[in-house]
Amino acid sequence: MPEEQVQHEEHCITFQDVLDAASRIKGTAFQTPVMTSTSIDQLCGNGHNLFFIVEALQRTGSCKFRGALNSTLSMLEDLTNNGDHSQDGVHVVTHSSGNHAAAVALAARIASNNATTNSDGNENNQSVRATIVMPENAPIIKVNGVNGFGGNIVFVESTNEARESMADAIVQEQGAVFIHPSEDKRVIAGQGTVCLEFIQQVRDRIDDDLDVVIIPVGGGGLAAGNTIALRGILGNKVKIILAEPEVMDDAKRSKEAGKLLGHDPGNKLNSVADGLKTTLGPNTWPIIRDLVDDIITVSEHDILSATKLIWERLKVCIEPSAGVAVAVALGNQFTSKYTVEDGYSKVGIILCGGNVDVLKIAKLMKENDL
Repeated sequence: MPEEQVQHEEHCITFQDVLDAASRIKGTAFQTPVMTSTSIDQLCGNGHNLFFIVEALQRTGSCKFRGALNSTLSMLEDLTNNGDHSQDGVHVVTHSSGNHAAAVALAARIASNNATTNSDGNENNQSVRATIVMPENAPIIKVNGVNGFGGNIVFVESTNEARESMADAIVQEQGAVFIHPSEDKRVIAGQGTVCLEFIQQVRDRIDDDLDVVIIPVGGGGLAAGNTIALRGILGNKVKIILAEPEVMDDAKRSKEAGKLLGHDPGNKLNSVADGLKTTLGPNTWPIIRDLVDDIITVSEHDILSATKLIWERLKVCIEPSAGVAVAVALGNQFTSKYTVEDGYSKVGIILCGGNVDVLKIAKLMKENDL
């Protein structure tokens, strides 16, 4: 680990946890491709070279699979090593608007099909079933994904409070194990494997490192895990920028205030970036507070415009939550602050997911004259 990296005992995971996660999920989670586009670089007009890691091509269509798989496999390893061979199998529950939901459903199915071996060499092939609490207005493509992977869906009102309350009730009444979409430590470590692969692929291509990495942020699991990974690999040589919708700016306000804040009371969370509606929590917040350099917000119009650009130029159907990071990279606030002249020429962007209702988003694009 680079000497310049400061260790923080209050952080919930370490760089080693990310490395362990990478070993655990290798061969099951995909290594997603890194793409570039000369035409997008030219449209930027500022000399930046953009590199996109396309987690929209990950299993279940998002980076969330990495975290869900690491958490599920880790849990089974612990149960097996502790000698817990329940005949009823394992019941996991989570709440999610979609991407984490599908990820947990598929991770449970895969874990059920894979025998695990404990430290004594004994195999345990416990079944794993997943119950997913989803908001009643979740995108149909994400609902269909959960159903397709065998998850049992319970619909609730579209508020964080309603989702959390129902998940808690299932844990208490049915003895399920809760896998939080962003606060679970093993989820955070699993998400951090994105940048392990990102940095290595860029090095293989150009024999150099990224100067800046832009990461979408909602609950902060992806952001926190990859912040730990980036500091572990590159120390303070890389700038870590989080991207957030203007109408859901709890991370930016928390960073500016120096304390954890939620959404403003009455915020309807009316953003096209539906995957970023959750807020930072006690595990993700300290990492972002201490190790992230900047948080930049973007408008709904810019999110849609950036999403459309990726559809057209990279030929990848990302969801608007991924478009948030692209919008930041193209925006004046980023390009004027992080200039090529100051050494920020190579910019990495995590395209976090591709589960999108294409017709709905295309209609919004048309309504915004895009």
